Amino acid sequence: MTVQKDLRQRLRRKGTERSWNWSTRLQGLIVPLGLIMIWQAVAMLGLVSATTLPAPSRIVQSFFRLCASGELLKHLESSAFRAAAGCLLGSITGLMLGLFTGLGKWAERTFDPSLQMLRTVPLMALIPLFILWFGVGEFSKILLIALGSFFPVYFHTFLGVRVADRKLHEITLVLQFSPWQKLTALVIPAAMPNILLGIRLAVSASWLILAIAEMMGASSGIGYMIQDARVFSNTDIVFVGLIVFMTVGKLSDVSVRSVERRLSRWSGAYKG
Repeated sequence: MTVQKDLRQRLRRKGTERSWNWSTRLQGLIVPLGLIMIWQAVAMLGLVSATTLPAPSRIVQSFFRLCASGELLKHLESSAFRAAAGCLLGSITGLMLGLFTGLGKWAERTFDPSLQMLRTVPLMALIPLFILWFGVGEFSKILLIALGSFFPVYFHTFLGVRVADRKLHEITLVLQFSPWQKLTALVIPAAMPNILLGIRLAVSASWLILAIAEMMGASSGIGYMIQDARVFSNTDIVFVGLIVFMTVGKLSDVSVRSVERRLSRWSGAYKG
């Protein structure tokens, strides 16, 4: 009987937690839905020009029209390829260099000052040089996204390597671990929460920089669609592009965060 009561209490607790989670999520929709309703009312009353601020209903119509024609999917595929390629290139480079500089004082003194200085340069200021050096093709866009994705992964990997417990390093010396064993058994697992956080930030940065990169002279992509719509004053399509950027960026962040939670369960310090 005691076991059954305990089981019932646990089930009730889980049910309460689930209802609480759903109520919390729904509460977060109050402000966006309220703003959309006010926005729609203002547009219907004609208080603002449709060119300046189109009604949400018109934006939804444009979204479905672009989906039906296949134009939105074509632009989204181009953008997703650039964001994924740039983020992958930047993340791998940042991971390798973060491990390298984090493991050795010589490497840190040699490379870290230059990287810290390069980090302060706005990416917008580099666009003229990227166009001059690499043209306006796919390579320059992917390289610009890779540069923006590189720094979050590099700095968080470097930090993760340095926060590993000194006693664990001493244990690896006692056990006579090889450099490779030390890297795979101690350094990378200890730095994993920071590395995953850096990757999560890099994914977000890749979508932010993608919008800038696709305005450098692209012929496809969500950024190009926004730029083209701006030229012809199709503000509703501009909003469609912005909503797509926000939605895909949020979904990417949620996916990486889910992986981050699973891989970092072992860490007692993890609070994600």
